[in-house]
Amino acid sequence: MRALVRITSWIYAVAIYGFIFLPVVVLVLFSLQATSFPIPPFTGPSLRWYDAVLADTRLTSALVNSLLVAILSSAAAVALGFLSAWGFARFALPGSGLMRGLITLPLTVSYLIIGMGLLVLFNWAGVPKSLLAAGIGHVVINLPLCFAIIYSQMGDHQINIERAARDLGAPEWTVLLLITVPVMAPAIFAGFFLSMTFSWDEFVISFLLTRFDTTLPVEIWNLLRSGLNPKTNAVGSLVFAVSIVLVVFFELMLLRRKPA
Repeated sequence: MRALVRITSWIYAVAIYGFIFLPVVVLVLFSLQATSFPIPPFTGPSLRWYDAVLADTRLTSALVNSLLVAILSSAAAVALGFLSAWGFARFALPGSGLMRGLITLPLTVSYLIIGMGLLVLFNWAGVPKSLLAAGIGHVVINLPLCFAIIYSQMGDHQINIERAARDLGAPEWTVLLLITVPVMAPAIFAGFFLSMTFSWDEFVISFLLTRFDTTLPVEIWNLLRSGLNPKTNAVGSLVFAVSIVLVVFFELMLLRRKPA
């Protein structure tokens, strides 16, 4: 009976992980296809399509744009999220429960609705479609996530450390930068790298709020309009690789901060 349970567990685990990762494996495999059609039989491996991607100035520009938007919007989102969390955690504000709910509300709203709302707002305000507009949109969707992560990690023991620093004569900005920020560094890093991951492959808001300078997901969509080919597979594999690098880097940062 135990052997049957063990075999069933293995079959279930293989089925679950296969369901999750098989599409990615197929994507990466056929990005190494030597021929022009991403269909069996596999004729590789070949880096031909990666060379084509890196030689395509539109794709490389979109790649740089995506990295730029992801880094800057994530930095803005985590800074605003940290200050908001610190304010709610350290001060008794009237209606704080309602305001916290309003900050996290975008987490429950479709990106399509947020993007359309921002598009209408920017048109009314005279803000043109651009990477800046897309970056603002990414801040809107990532700020609630950063706030929720950082606010959940602010405890009473940090209040005591901050109070001790003030009693020793430290000004408020020194307490904030040299005490609170280092103590909250794991939560800040978590919010930043999760925001980067979401911003890196976000499509809907970038598609609605950019025109000439676009991000990589928008360029991938433009390629897919002409049908699947190994070049789109290569681009998708690069996007996946960057996401994996961000996740691994974040995990390594957390492991370094764990006490021995």
